[in-house]
Amino acid sequence: MLTYHRKPISLSLVSTDLPIWSMVETAATLYQKDRDRFHLLMNEPAIGNLEPADTPALATASTASKERLLWLEISPHRAIMTMQGNGRVSYRHFWERGVYGLSRYWLQSETLKASGHMRLRNFTRSLKLVGGTLPESLRLEYELWSEKVQLGCYILNLEIHH
Repeated sequence: MLTYHRKPISLSLVSTDLPIWSMVETAATLYQKDRDRFHLLMNEPAIGNLEPADTPALATASTASKERLLWLEISPHRAIMTMQGNGRVSYRHFWERGVYGLSRYWLQSETLKASGHMRLRNFTRSLKLVGGTLPESLRLEYELWSEKVQLGCYILNLEIHH
């Protein structure tokens, strides 16, 4: 039986060696798939610089229509984050403690001919899921790699407020 709960959440991504910091506070739906597996579903706001509005007068309507679906699958052993929507950027990250996982980004243009994707590797240093019957927090520490070049170290932190 699938159970779900609507919860306020805080999701942040911080680089420990680059000037990158992002935070989203919103409501999300938490689905319990089985004893230790959960799915968290939320909307992520549009990325302003990558998805400009056509005209200043249409900025509010354009931004609202470009919200994207963010799906996070979590367990004590692995996490998968997928973002998809009607924007120009989509991504999927796979993290598992002590493993090199994949991070894929899809870049879409006005024409299908110019669309493409980028595949990076990530090494998960730490994955910690805290909570009793329902998760309360998830903390991921990982390195992002392109071939043999490290693209930074990151901390993804999710707080689920009960």
